[in-house]
Amino acid sequence: MILDGAMATELERRGADLSDPLWSAKCLIEQPERIRAVHLDYFKAGADVATTATYQATFEGFARRGIERPAAAKLMRDAITLAIAARDEFWSGTANRAGRLRPLIAASVGPYGAMLADGSEYRGNYALSDHALEEFHRARLRVLAQSGADLMACETIPCSREALVLARLLLEFPAARAWISFSCKDGEHTCQGEKIAECAARLNEFAQIVAVGVNCTAPQHIAPLLRQMREQTDKPLLAYPNSGERYDANLKRWRGTSSPASFADQAPAWFAEGARLIGGCCRTTPSDIASLRSFAAQVASVQS
Repeated sequence: MILDGAMATELERRGADLSDPLWSAKCLIEQPERIRAVHLDYFKAGADVATTATYQATFEGFARRGIERPAAAKLMRDAITLAIAARDEFWSGTANRAGRLRPLIAASVGPYGAMLADGSEYRGNYALSDHALEEFHRARLRVLAQSGADLMACETIPCSREALVLARLLLEFPAARAWISFSCKDGEHTCQGEKIAECAARLNEFAQIVAVGVNCTAPQHIAPLLRQMREQTDKPLLAYPNSGERYDANLKRWRGTSSPASFADQAPAWFAEGARLIGGCCRTTPSDIASLRSFAAQVASVQS
């Protein structure tokens, strides 16, 4: 399956001003139709899954903007509705269905560090207890579990502790399914410094976790990370790296240069290491997803 690409940086590329702790969730308040348009373009490019604009949509973040909990919950549900509307518009075109799966909607669940808006999702080492992490995530999971999304995308998770908190919380919502995807600093460790193989092993017992993988990580690290994960889990693997640039939390900007190789050129190595859900994260575009769709078509042709 082909995942979509960046939401926030794609909105910025199209002129949205996201210089705000809410990041892409700011557009839920001010320009929701831009979000819908980005979803639609990713479907047209070949995405089988849309990841919603709820990564940084939290009750705490909205409260800092003076938005009370009922209104915040509505904004979260609105994000799911926008993705569903884009999916339904795309799927209504008969020509779009040829050789395609009906796309799924994955409700993005960002880490605690994303709410802090200080780059903590690329460091981990949170100064709070497991109980406090549970309280932070529980209310949002409750809203998203009842939102109409097909599953949840718990993504850019920097440490196994937060991943396990999320996995245990899902038990409170028996019908919910999710993937958990880690942010990593090299080809072996999460951003907090744990071995990715051990993180994958710890999640293997949770039936509601339907896939595990890596996202918002430099492309050159993806293959070795997948190689270690597949030895420790029988769950499907997913990979959606960023462009290869590095986020500077102090300057609130991406720095460095993107990977010189296209995603289509790198995807065969990720596929060979077990990835079956492949897409892009920050600084990727619909053109990157289109190149992955071409790769998927080649795989399908060989398998048939």
